[in-house]
Amino acid sequence: MGTRPRDTGGISLSTAHVEGAVDLEDAQVKNANGDALDAARLTVGTVLNAGGLTAEGRVRLTGAKVAGWISFIEAKLSNPGGVALGISSCEATQLTLRDAQPVSGDVKMHYASFKVIEAAPQVWPATVRLEGLTYEALTPRLPAADRLVLLQRDADGFVPHSYEQLAASYRRVGDDADARTVQLAEQRRRRVALPWYARLWGYLQDATLGYGFRPTRAGGRLLALLLLGSVAYGMHHPPPAEHGKGPEFNALIYTLDLLLPIINFGQQSAFTPTGVYQWLSYLLIAAGWVLATTVAAGITRTLSRQ
Repeated sequence: MGTRPRDTGGISLSTAHVEGAVDLEDAQVKNANGDALDAARLTVGTVLNAGGLTAEGRVRLTGAKVAGWISFIEAKLSNPGGVALGISSCEATQLTLRDAQPVSGDVKMHYASFKVIEAAPQVWPATVRLEGLTYEALTPRLPAADRLVLLQRDADGFVPHSYEQLAASYRRVGDDADARTVQLAEQRRRRVALPWYARLWGYLQDATLGYGFRPTRAGGRLLALLLLGSVAYGMHHPPPAEHGKGPEFNALIYTLDLLLPIINFGQQSAFTPTGVYQWLSYLLIAAGWVLATTVAAGITRTLSRQ
């Protein structure tokens, strides 16, 4: 089925069944008060080619099923103040907007399903709806930071499923670093809606080990505290709790004893710092518990997502 229409009343393919391809390449359609293209529940046996399509009004593919790909290559979709592209519950092997003009109007993709979505970030408009959208891969391959911007534009607010989908797409190609970046962004977005005390705990987990997705942070902070304690107590040995008893003082092991809440090296109980060094010991003990707790929470969260 092929056509090159210049239509001011819109094109209707709603509920049509086409065994082969639908060709709308370079079509120019204008229906600013309605559907420029109504292809709701359209069934296509091969491809829907709308490459170069210029559409003023809504392009509606709600519930459409296309065995191959849907192409909006170099298309210009415009419906300011309304939905420019509605593809909710649409199914196709691939959706491509390669080299398309930035969409003017909203894009609705609720519960659509594609194996591949090809689109540069600048193609998408300021408002999208992504709840339930599933895909296996995004092209071109871009860093997570470039893709996360779109998730923040969702008119439905924070949609956890969208973050999980994006993280999974990076994980499928072995990009665990970008997958963790997405999961960290998800936790930060979720934190905004939490009560103040939960947000405070969230900030603490974020700062210490990035919600479990930046585990090296905890190691770095632990090493810094260990160095601080070792130097401080190495220069000012605390007096023994009981003269003539207990092990020989070791600043490194003593600091470890303060930092690690479970392991006992016998140094902490054998020596009693005073003054500012006593307050330093309190700080190290508290920091050790915080790090241990946040590390445990991060490990639990990571394991539960695998």
